Amino acid sequence: MGAITGQCLCGAVTVTVNDPPGWVGICHCDMCKRWSGAVFAVFPSRDFAFSGPVVEHASSPASFRAFCGTCGSHLYMRDTDREERDLMPGLFQETQDWPVASEIYTDRALCWVQPAGDHKRATEAEYEENNPSPIGQPT
Repeated sequence: MGAITGQCLCGAVTVTVNDPPGWVGICHCDMCKRWSGAVFAVFPSRDFAFSGPVVEHASSPASFRAFCGTCGSHLYMRDTDREERDLMPGLFQETQDWPVASEIYTDRALCWVQPAGDHKRATEAEYEENNPSPIGQPT
């Protein structure tokens, strides 16, 4: 798969991803639901470039979330201890047919959000058994 380019709702921000994985991950934790409005779907990238008015917000002690400074479209999330970004697949046409690879906090999902497919699933307890909680008090 080659590079993909996407944009925010108003077109003020563009992003090119040179290492698209071809899949998305889903999170149903309370913080992700608040930010996305329902379900948080992302894909990781280490090789990307943004242009335009990108604004970051410290959404917890451990993470930042970014949006377009003009229209407010969600762009990505990143943990404070890594350069990799978790990008919003809706910015890119090419992600339309990507499968779900994993789903976390499944026990916190809204009852009407149940992605189909055979992918890894983990409840809050199962996920936090091996990973720190992404939920923190907003700064």
